[in-house]
Amino acid sequence: MIDKLEMFLAVAKEGHFGRAAQTLGITQPSLSAGIKQLEESLGVLLIFRGSRYGGLTPEGQSALVWARRIVGDARQLRDEMRAVRHGLSGRLRIAVVPTALTWAARLAARYGAAHPNVGFSILSRSSAQILQMIEDLEVDAGISYLDNEPLGKVSAVPLYDEAYALVAPQDHPLAGRDRVAWSALDGQRLCLLTPDMQNRRIINRRLTDAGVTPLAMVESNSTVVLVSQVLAGGWLTILPQDIAGFLAQGKPLSLVPMEGEGPGHAVGLIAPWREPHTPVLEALLTEARRMVR
Repeated sequence: MIDKLEMFLAVAKEGHFGRAAQTLGITQPSLSAGIKQLEESLGVLLIFRGSRYGGLTPEGQSALVWARRIVGDARQLRDEMRAVRHGLSGRLRIAVVPTALTWAARLAARYGAAHPNVGFSILSRSSAQILQMIEDLEVDAGISYLDNEPLGKVSAVPLYDEAYALVAPQDHPLAGRDRVAWSALDGQRLCLLTPDMQNRRIINRRLTDAGVTPLAMVESNSTVVLVSQVLAGGWLTILPQDIAGFLAQGKPLSLVPMEGEGPGHAVGLIAPWREPHTPVLEALLTEARRMVR
């Protein structure tokens, strides 16, 4: 039953039988047979299909909620039994907003020092993708914004509040200032994260509040690309100070704090709401709390 539910989750996620079979490493006929057996076992049609995938039936939508819960519980049982026998081991999958990747690296390093048998897969994703991946059981946890857009029901450990910096070539007129007002960016050549990134939406609001049209002639979902664009000359970008300092280190760039009122938006570790968490995930949440203290 667990295997069949895994198949069902894969089809619901991919919206395509061929791609779902590929992600599971099985043939499409095996996948189709597994879904049919699951439907026969439950006594309902889960997926509309003719010559191709046609979406979930109403019963399939309800079954999807249960499938996520059951598969999640089965994975938790597996992890707990493995921890009892072998100690903490396995692999943690974490999706992280691009501006928080340095914090993800620090957390993984601290965790790895304490639990060397646990590996990490760290993926750069938008905040919306992170929530969806957690819901779809694709990742175990995420690092994302906590207070800017709805998160739903998750466990959360605040890590830091964002403070923003202008990243500029050292010879740029704004590079010599102690602080830069958001209004001073009017008419400047900006390169910023893509609009699907929550950080970009935050930056857009700051610029709009200052009377500046948030227009970027170069956009990327990579902070490395943005800093490289500034290095190419004549461009400016705005990034949280932590990732900006890391990327600009040793380069002919200036970091100038942006003027702002009060603390920036909170960023933290989020995980599925589940009591108890798996031993591996609970140790991650504990390490995050220790790191902040």
